[in-house]
Amino acid sequence: MDYTQLGSEILTHVGGRQNVSKLTHCATRLRMEFNDDAKVNAQAIEALPGVISVVQRGGQFQIVVGNNVQQTFRAMQKEIGDLSGQAGGQQKQKAKGGIISQIISVISTTFTPVIPAITGAGMIKALLAILKLTGVMSAASSTYHLLDTISDAAFFFLPVLLAYGASIKFECNPILAMTIAGALLHPNLAQMMAAGTAIDFIGIPVRLADYAGSVLPIIFTVWLMSYIERFAEKVSPTMIKFFTKPMIILLVTAPLALVVVGPFGIFLNDVVASGAAMIDGKASWLIPMLMGGLQPFLVITGTAWAMTPIATGQLSKNGFEMINGPGMLASNIAQGAATLCVAFRTKNKNLRQLASSAGFTALLGITEPSLYGVTLKLRRPLIAAMIGGGCAGIYAGLSGLVRYAFVSPGLAALPAFIGENPMNIVHALITCAIAIVVTFALTWILGFDDPVEEVTEPQDTARLSGDPQQIFSPLAGEAVALDQVSDDVFSQGLLGQGIAIIPREGLLRAPVDGEVVTFLPSRHAVGIRGDNGVEILMHIGIDTVSLGGKHFTSALQVGDRVKTGDELVRFDIPAITALGYEIITPVLVVNSEAYPQLMCRQPGEVSFGETLITLNTAKENA
Repeated sequence: MDYTQLGSEILTHVGGRQNVSKLTHCATRLRMEFNDDAKVNAQAIEALPGVISVVQRGGQFQIVVGNNVQQTFRAMQKEIGDLSGQAGGQQKQKAKGGIISQIISVISTTFTPVIPAITGAGMIKALLAILKLTGVMSAASSTYHLLDTISDAAFFFLPVLLAYGASIKFECNPILAMTIAGALLHPNLAQMMAAGTAIDFIGIPVRLADYAGSVLPIIFTVWLMSYIERFAEKVSPTMIKFFTKPMIILLVTAPLALVVVGPFGIFLNDVVASGAAMIDGKASWLIPMLMGGLQPFLVITGTAWAMTPIATGQLSKNGFEMINGPGMLASNIAQGAATLCVAFRTKNKNLRQLASSAGFTALLGITEPSLYGVTLKLRRPLIAAMIGGGCAGIYAGLSGLVRYAFVSPGLAALPAFIGENPMNIVHALITCAIAIVVTFALTWILGFDDPVEEVTEPQDTARLSGDPQQIFSPLAGEAVALDQVSDDVFSQGLLGQGIAIIPREGLLRAPVDGEVVTFLPSRHAVGIRGDNGVEILMHIGIDTVSLGGKHFTSALQVGDRVKTGDELVRFDIPAITALGYEIITPVLVVNSEAYPQLMCRQPGEVSFGETLITLNTAKENA
């Protein structure tokens, strides 16, 4: 595979290098942000050889490439060049999504550049644990102490590393951000703390804290600094801006960090840590079970990063963590087991090849190729993996399993579970065994719809029979392909095939004659079972369930009979979009597997009552 060529083709489909405002990567994904999202052709990118999937989450456009993502990243970075002035002269786009999405985006962008440092340091810690356990190296030796210092450096100076990532997200000077982080870690502060004397800054009392290994204080500080930097840019005279601008930034931001922002961040850190400790004390199995079962969902929705600051804080403070690692180990191994089971059972050669490589990779700790390439598309193996991961997570929690190093948990990263407790690695191995056995067995029992091998011969359409059925448009607006929906549950067809409409009028009508079988209290989703047997789900907007019915009105009830064109729901489009919600509305055929021939109209303007989807129950004649 020519990843240089792949990088060039991706840039072509995202509107060229001038349209890229941010480019980073993690273990398997390219993470991109753009000056103009309208220029990006996601469908064309997903069709490129070497691209596993395309995901839009957390304010980022993510391209799942797999283990060779770094090669593609380097090729793209070389072609793009310096991004610092890329968006110059262009208006910065308004942040998309709700507050949660934006928070996840901040965490993701901040931590992504830091991962190599804390992963490498973590594995050195794991190596030291093995050397100490086997008696190869004494803990009292100078070599041990030097290596321990090296491994501790990434965690002790974590605020400095995070300052760099945060400065990229908030678009401010990274060197000044790292300088302020250095001020929080300066030895003079430690000496003042040790002395125990009260200190103040221009009469304002200062609450000193230990910022080594902290996460939230520096992120809040850099966010504040981004505004102070813009202020300094405006007020600094052009002739002397070279030194007045950085002076103002440091002079204002650093004291605010020490007096206000830092102590507040430490307080939040302590609250979160206390909450996690309380949950672990009351129900030690709960967090690993939830992480083991729901990790695929967190990855799909882009919220997997949400727990990273907590886990990193525990590692920095305690030398181990039980928030992410144990549950992720269970989930990753379960993903691998489900995918390998698919490889064993499928008769499709292409799927067998993909599942074999992706399953092995998942067992090693990298699950995106498995998740997006196999289990998510087949659905039932994903359910099996979530159940198996949850079962293994229960054991991990009950046994007190912890992770001693920040690495992606898997068979290759088992040394990260070797530490002070010699039984910890044994519990990790048992967790893996439970995940493999339970998931493999469930996947085998549940089965999956094996994709038919593609043939080059044209199919004989004359052998097909059945009367076509029509679903009429419930909305007036613009019809778009389902893969344009920014929610993978819809765009990947997990709830059924169909089409989406961007409405121009806030009125939803019945697309067929039938019975209302689903109508939530939030009034944002309606399910109808047609008299012809078709089951239709219409979901107004993305994540609009959070509104709790606000800006939606309807007298509809489950069990009501409706005729084509009857009014179902009225909704206030300006009010909903003003709150940051997308109003795009998927129209899905939930039982689409019953319709071998399902055809959606071409994208474009659509009015009430126009044919939207044509169905045919045609079967092959005996």
